[in-house]
Amino acid sequence: MPSQLWPYITPGIPDELFEHLPGIPFTQREVRLLLISQLRLEPNSVLWDIGAGTGTIPVEVGLLCPGGQIIAVERDEEVANLIKRNCDRFEVKNVEVIEGSAPECLHDLKVTPHRVCIEGGRPIQEILQAAWHYLPPSGRVVATAANLESLYAISQSFSLLRARNIEVVQSAVNRLETRGFSQTFTAVDPIFILSGEKLD
Repeated sequence: MPSQLWPYITPGIPDELFEHLPGIPFTQREVRLLLISQLRLEPNSVLWDIGAGTGTIPVEVGLLCPGGQIIAVERDEEVANLIKRNCDRFEVKNVEVIEGSAPECLHDLKVTPHRVCIEGGRPIQEILQAAWHYLPPSGRVVATAANLESLYAISQSFSLLRARNIEVVQSAVNRLETRGFSQTFTAVDPIFILSGEKLD
């Protein structure tokens, strides 16, 4: 459902429209679009976003699926408040922000997910395996990896969990930027996006 700040039904909110905090992870627009496409959302999907950071995914999904429910999990109080502010900024009403550390806090969540997005968390394998337990058959996990260690850990977890229909996409995005009198292309940091389904 469009907001005044983003009056469109398509995702892809420009990065500068979100409130940021220095040093807090931020999923950039082009990566966000790839990630959302891998979630394969339905109109009434329940999404857990673990390590929600700035809240870009909850905001985009909240606008895209007004009949859905998004649980944004973030361990840091200041960052959790940032997610709330970004939701308010875009008039998103279907996001609940939970302040807590995954995987320990997951058993306290009141609704079980159809989709899980994992954007952060140091014990990535433990988080993925714990979240997997709550997924129904045909549930889906999408996780991001910014380094080789995370890529290996997520891949290994999918293998141990016998995930099906695994997909791995690496973003390679360049943006046109003005520097002085010239326009140059600047690379966005590459991210691996891994997804898998629970079929039993």
